[in-house]
Amino acid sequence: MRLLLVRHGQTPSNVIHALDTDLPGADLTPLGRQQAEALVERLAVERIDALYASPLHRAQQTAAPLAHARGLEVVIREGIRELRAGDLEMRDDSESVQLYLKTVMAWSAGQTDLPMPGGDTGEEALARYDEVIEEIAASGAEYVTVISHGAAIRTWTAARALNIDAAFAARNPLENTQTVTLTGDPRSGWTVTHWGTERIA
Repeated sequence: MRLLLVRHGQTPSNVIHALDTDLPGADLTPLGRQQAEALVERLAVERIDALYASPLHRAQQTAAPLAHARGLEVVIREGIRELRAGDLEMRDDSESVQLYLKTVMAWSAGQTDLPMPGGDTGEEALARYDEVIEEIAASGAEYVTVISHGAAIRTWTAARALNIDAAFAARNPLENTQTVTLTGDPRSGWTVTHWGTERIA
C-alpha cells in the first residue's frame, strides 16, 4: 500500500513553539486554514482511498477540505495523535522542547523503555500508532492519507521504515502540511519514498 502521513496546518502553539499535545488542542491559525485548503491542490494527483485523522482539532480541521473535495469520510483514531508531552505539556522554553525531542528521537532509535517525563514510554506510544496503521492495512485500502503530527510522524517513521533512521528524522523536521510518503505494509516493512519535497527512494 501507499501511505501518506501529513502533518497538520499551523496553530498558535506552533508559532510560540509550545508543546501542545493534549486534547482537544489548538485550532488552526488563518495561515493554517490556508495551508489545509492548499493541501487539496497539492494532493490533487494522489489517489486517496481512505482518509484518517487524529482526534486533535488541528488534524481534523486540516483533513476537512480534503475530505470535502474527495467526498471521503474522515476516520478519527486516537492512536495517531501527537506524542504526549506529559509533564512538559504547554511548555515553550527551549530546555523543555529539547527534552521532548530528545526523548521521542530516542524512541525512534530503539530506546523505547525511556519514559517521557510524567508520560508514556516509547513502547506505549509506538504501539498505539502501530495499531492504527495495522488497522488501515487490514482494511484493504491501497492508497491512504493520514493527517497526524510532526513528532509522531517522524518518530514512527524512523522506528518502522527500513531506509530511514533516527538521525535522519532528527535532522529533518516537518513543516506544517508537509508529507512523508511510504510504501509497504506492517508485515514486509515500510520504505520511505519522499520526505517533504525530498525524494528518498
